[in-house]
Amino acid sequence: MISLLLSIPLLGSLLLLPVSSENKQTMRGIALFTSLINLAISILLWIQFDGNTVQYQFVTNIAEELGATSLTFNVGVDSLSIYFVLLTTFITPICILSNWEDINVNFKYYLISFLVLETLQIGLFVSLHLQIFYVFFESVLIPLFLIIGIWGSGLARIRASFMLFLYTLFGSLWMLLAILVIAYNYGSTDLQFIQWAGEISLESQKWLWLAFFISFAFKTPMFPVHIWLNWAHTSAPLGGSIILAAVILKLATYGFLRILLPIFPDATQFYSPLVQTLAIITLVYASLPTLRQTDLKGIVALSSVCHLAVVILGLFSNSLVGIEGSILLSIAHGFVSPALFLCVGGILYHRFHTRTINYFRGMALVMPLFTIMFFLFTLFNMGVPLSLNFLGEFLSLSGIFQKNPIIGILGATGIFFSACYSIWMYNRILYGAYSKYLPVTSDISRREFMILFTLLIPTLALGIYPNIILNTLHLSVTALLYQL
Repeated sequence: MISLLLSIPLLGSLLLLPVSSENKQTMRGIALFTSLINLAISILLWIQFDGNTVQYQFVTNIAEELGATSLTFNVGVDSLSIYFVLLTTFITPICILSNWEDINVNFKYYLISFLVLETLQIGLFVSLHLQIFYVFFESVLIPLFLIIGIWGSGLARIRASFMLFLYTLFGSLWMLLAILVIAYNYGSTDLQFIQWAGEISLESQKWLWLAFFISFAFKTPMFPVHIWLNWAHTSAPLGGSIILAAVILKLATYGFLRILLPIFPDATQFYSPLVQTLAIITLVYASLPTLRQTDLKGIVALSSVCHLAVVILGLFSNSLVGIEGSILLSIAHGFVSPALFLCVGGILYHRFHTRTINYFRGMALVMPLFTIMFFLFTLFNMGVPLSLNFLGEFLSLSGIFQKNPIIGILGATGIFFSACYSIWMYNRILYGAYSKYLPVTSDISRREFMILFTLLIPTLALGIYPNIILNTLHLSVTALLYQL
């Protein structure tokens, strides 16, 4: 079944190639249908998934299925990866629908880029080998580079695409060196084999841990290597911003869970104070410029850095509550941040062709339905109760507070900063006299409403009943803590 998840988007890409560039409706239909099939398969995978074991499930050797019996390319899922796979297949159709009408140049290849990107993301989450993990970790940069550089907006899109590519490529080189060292010493890069083969000395763990951490810090991103994110978001097309916030930023989160915590437990304990300090600096350093940001997409982009800093605090709290909270917050951010990007970088930008906040005022007078949806997602972004964001932030901060109250209190300032810039943005856009710089416009369309409603339902449903996720996480996270 996992092989289907990997192959169906590629098959959809092949079906798009012979379609005439003039026939946009057919191209849209093929891409959307392909992504929805993959979503259905991932839901079926989740239904059949057994959350009462820590073992990998649906393990398949892709190389053997392709006839390469001398190679090994094992894939599988466990409780730590299944929800990231679901998030990827859920967000991809939304990316396709978000740019349904406004891409006019090489639209076919735009859709192909997203389908290929879906395969690469799923491949990373299901990979059971370090070298394959690295290949997928790096490969996602290629379609992202094209999406931002070709279909992005503004004169800075070329610079933004190169910053994304070069920043994260440089960071990932350290991971490659660490993988080569592991392969040389163990003769294998199989994650299960390395995890149980034997204890790595503390000195070796420290160096290998640092190499992996640098790579993940660039992708998270953390201070001081987070500069590329704001450029990438503000220059990317709407679909690019959505996939970047929802899934790409979670690749590092998954890397922490899959590699650093289980394989280098002693080094993780040793470096936890350093990571917690960097996370606090990142949170404050990203929050303050957000209060002065004038680009609407820039506000949402920098808020993502703040939320991911809280995720890092939860991951490195070395507690069951904190790690589970960080996973919940990662998933919640994958719903709420795309919705906010759709509001400011899609609905408002497509109508007024500007994202400068100084031009906006009084949108509630002409867009009442948009006002309601934007209000709800602004509240979710602040982490109010009944939302999955609230549970994720509360559990993450509770976990770190149990271990280090000072770091927990400093981390909680993120809630205050989030309320400041979220309320300011919402109030500035929607209330007051209608802006003299903007023409009168219509409310959100049916397509835009359905996308926002699709993102609203899981945020509320999982916020009210999070045990849908937590019941399957307890065993895997407990096993992770046992190793720590």
